[in-house]
Amino acid sequence: MKKILVCLKASLLVSLMLFQMCQPTGEGAENPPMDGFNMAESDPKAIQIADSVMAAQGGRESWDGTRYISWNFFGNRKLLWDKHTGNVRVEHVKDDTKILVNINTGEGKVFKDGAEVTHPDSLAKYLQKGKEAWINDSYWLVMPFKLKDSGVTLKHLGEDTTEAGQQADVLQLTYNNVGVTPENKYKVYVDKNTHLVTQWAYFPKASDSVPAFVMPWQDYQTYGNLKLSGDRGQAKITDIKVLEEVPETAFTSFEPVNLEE
Repeated sequence: MKKILVCLKASLLVSLMLFQMCQPTGEGAENPPMDGFNMAESDPKAIQIADSVMAAQGGRESWDGTRYISWNFFGNRKLLWDKHTGNVRVEHVKDDTKILVNINTGEGKVFKDGAEVTHPDSLAKYLQKGKEAWINDSYWLVMPFKLKDSGVTLKHLGEDTTEAGQQADVLQLTYNNVGVTPENKYKVYVDKNTHLVTQWAYFPKASDSVPAFVMPWQDYQTYGNLKLSGDRGQAKITDIKVLEEVPETAFTSFEPVNLEE
């Protein structure tokens, strides 16, 4: 677990994550790419597989229509995300830090050490940390829906077997001028029968030949209209919820939020 946490820290600023609120192109398509997706250099086979992943996990209409997602990231942070407005609530589990930030505007407020943070420099620092936490933590949960995001180039590397012995198509994701670590690379393993992502490998640099870690995506459950996996082997994303409504104060007040349906 210590090694995993080191890897998590190294990948905190996961690339690609400026996928906030881009609008899709290609009216009428079932899963159109986001503005800036590298269609010209992406493989048709890889794009076809990405579309099959979207369909298997609930479909583009369900993804776009989902409003609120909440989860607990490996026992470290609790997050609530309004996909439609960009509002995010980040609560640190091990201390009293609460960050309410809009990932599109960067505006928000912070509660830390028993009081609201008001100094402009400190406030800006913690709002950025909140955005970076969302960038990282949301990708670990919803990456399969982001295969055709802005700045992504998709390649089909052929077929391989996962560490669990499953046959899979392997997609390579590289990035161009998006996120804060665009030099990253991922290999994403897509099960040939279910079309669900079953494993990923993370490379800090696109030139790396050996991954920093390889983790499974397993134990898919249905939340709202989406299929999501929170099981990464030794690490778990828990308390996953897809919600249609949340309290009005969720993104404006530091008071506890009750998300029980």
